[in-house]
Amino acid sequence: MIKFAAFLLLFGIASVQAESKSFEFNFDDWPEGQPKEEAFVVDGKFSITAKDGNKALVAEVGELVEACVLLGDSARGSASIQAKVFSSRKGRSLPRYSIGVHGQSGYRLVVAPAQKQLQLTKSDEVVKSVPLEWPNEAWFHVKLEVKQLGEKQWTITAKAWADGVEEPTEGQMVHEDATLRGQGKCSLWATPYSGTPIYFDDVKIAISLE
Repeated sequence: MIKFAAFLLLFGIASVQAESKSFEFNFDDWPEGQPKEEAFVVDGKFSITAKDGNKALVAEVGELVEACVLLGDSARGSASIQAKVFSSRKGRSLPRYSIGVHGQSGYRLVVAPAQKQLQLTKSDEVVKSVPLEWPNEAWFHVKLEVKQLGEKQWTITAKAWADGVEEPTEGQMVHEDATLRGQGKCSLWATPYSGTPIYFDDVKIAISLE
């Protein structure tokens, strides 16, 4: 009986799955103007405005800072974020934006048209990069996934694709990390170097709460 009880206990522990949560933000039900409290603005100025027949979260033009907003709950394990973003150039000036997981110092997928690169960064350092074909004045999809496979085993996958095209099955960048803590909220970042606003829409977040 003791052995059987021990077996049930071990089986129960093995069967426990990490709690997970997901969030979707298309902003259509948000009033125009200041964002709701679900969007925690760290720096810069964000607002809700109409764009292409819908509403979007926009990083406004003003003081030139790297605007940042946090969304969803804080992850304790795996996390992913995806969004579509509209940006434009002005003369020779180009915008820059990114999506991130695990707080302000976590991994970020950066769209850097000035460098003609799609970059994977960690604590502002470029970990990997691939060539980028950035679409001026068009929506562009970006997705970043950080999965915990073991206590010290994480896989980071990043991809980007044009609007109206199916999501790629494989990531353009894949990276392994054995030191990640994996805690913090997902984020949106924007620096309107071109002096034009940067719009975010259809933001989808999934996090683990281990």
